[in-house]
Amino acid sequence: MREQPAAAPLASAGHRRRLWELPPRALEMVLGMALPHEALRRVARRVLRAEPKAQGHALHAGLVTECRRRGPLAEALQAELERQHAATQRQAAEAGSAEALARWWQGQAGRGELPGALWAVLSHPRCTEALQQQVLGEVQMLQFQAGQAARVELARFEALIDENAVLARALAAAQQRCTQLAAEHARVHAACLADNAKLRGRVAALEAQVLALRAGAAAAPTSAQQEARIEGLERALRKAQAPVKAPLPAPGPMPKPKPLAVPVPVPVPVMQAPGSLGGAGSAVAAGPEEGLGQRNVLCVGGRTAIVPVYRRLVEARGGRFLHHDGGEEDKLGALDATLAAADLVICQAGCVSHNAYWRVKDHCKRTGKRCVFVETPSAAGLQRALAQVTQDT
Repeated sequence: MREQPAAAPLASAGHRRRLWELPPRALEMVLGMALPHEALRRVARRVLRAEPKAQGHALHAGLVTECRRRGPLAEALQAELERQHAATQRQAAEAGSAEALARWWQGQAGRGELPGALWAVLSHPRCTEALQQQVLGEVQMLQFQAGQAARVELARFEALIDENAVLARALAAAQQRCTQLAAEHARVHAACLADNAKLRGRVAALEAQVLALRAGAAAAPTSAQQEARIEGLERALRKAQAPVKAPLPAPGPMPKPKPLAVPVPVPVPVMQAPGSLGGAGSAVAAGPEEGLGQRNVLCVGGRTAIVPVYRRLVEARGGRFLHHDGGEEDKLGALDATLAAADLVICQAGCVSHNAYWRVKDHCKRTGKRCVFVETPSAAGLQRALAQVTQDT
């Protein structure tokens, strides 16, 4: 058999093909891949000395038409290709045969270095027609695959945009719910703080009432003893005021009648209970007078034995009685809470500590609360203070 002659190179020996020497299909591939679109516009602007009016595909098609023949635009694009891909062309120049050039192309295509490798192979002196068709076919297939991948990526990108919009709406709704929950939490917190303040006031009032009840319970035996003593003195007074009968004379001669001496009643002093001084007993015995309107009346100071009398005087005028001894036995720390629970303060200034006096005065001045100071601690002084308060109101 006769051997087939080897495929002849497309270019003459030692001569690299120029851009205008390429076939139309190869020319389209080179201008589409070997040079970026901005480089094409820059070269066209420099040669034409004006901004090209064509854009995109129209610019590419116009440049392909111009480069089919040698001219200023074709030579400028040839120089740009030589400048950008000089290193790749030096690598391809080491291939001394079409087979070596084909192996070099496969290596470059596997690494994805297509732009420079395409121009280096098509312009190489050892490039044959078969190698040219192989390279152009592979590049076209890669373009199809790249286009398909781009379409897939575009579809994925659009799906991601839609998903992002859905998530953005869900995030906005969640943020709105969080804002509403935060506002509701703030309202509930404020209501809890207000309820807590009210409960603290009620607890302070109850603690003051407990202290007053304890003081009254401690003074109860003393009051009972005083009432028993008063009853004993009243019995002695009635016995002393009873008429005394004269003794009968012994039998004998009747003496001259003389006027009988009528015994004169001897007045016995009546000891009054500590709460009856200055007419306080009559005020307690009288019916309750409406004047305090169920207000909390705090009595600071006063003798412990007269505290039950203070209570009866306040409750007789329609008030609720609170008491603090002014620092003698009760703790001063409880005075602030008791003052906060009171509507009216009566301070027995003569029997409270200096610290308690200034605490009462400062609290009433700061809160605008009504306060009456009694110099001498007594039931009569408290009764006068209550009368003054009820007249003012």
